[in-house]
Amino acid sequence: MLYFQPRGGWIEVICGSMFSGKTEELIRRVRRAEIARQHVQAFKARLDDRYSASQVASHDGLQYYAEVIERAAEILERLRPETNVVAIDEAQFFDWAVADVARVLADRGLRVIITGLDLDFRGEPFGPMPLLMAEAEMVDKLHAICVVCGAAASRTQRLINGEPANYSDPIILVGASEVYEARCRDCHKVPGRPVVEWLQVKGPRPDSF
Repeated sequence: MLYFQPRGGWIEVICGSMFSGKTEELIRRVRRAEIARQHVQAFKARLDDRYSASQVASHDGLQYYAEVIERAAEILERLRPETNVVAIDEAQFFDWAVADVARVLADRGLRVIITGLDLDFRGEPFGPMPLLMAEAEMVDKLHAICVVCGAAASRTQRLINGEPANYSDPIILVGASEVYEARCRDCHKVPGRPVVEWLQVKGPRPDSF
């Protein structure tokens, strides 16, 4: 949530698991910006075609027109002179340059709104999202509801034929409710996840002091 307005440009990151309402919040913010007569450009990765090829689309049907691009650098190439708000949906699908692009835009005085999964299906940091979150002035982490126990869900469970996907599976597999569920930490399962040896020994990590 935007509690204050920094001087110049800034970066806002909306993160969380799938089904947590990230894209709905992005659309809400850009529509409010348009009401304030600001000029918005939205971008999405070509890889994300789950609901629409040319729209930022939420799971519950909300949509907003977006320019489809392959590389993060295309945002700078396509930026219009009058634009003062840039929205980037599902940033985890972009190359690492998206963090540099966001920084350049903010340094130019633009407001940059970014959504993305902070964790992949294995429960590990997803692509450029950690860099974006570190660079941002504001980070909002949204939660879904765990489909197993009803607790706040911070993880995305991938299912293959109804069973949890193995740790060694490809990180990126575009899909929606037919492949993914929102789950809490306790209900999130990743068969084959490696265990660091020192974690199996009681007491602090040897090099933690």
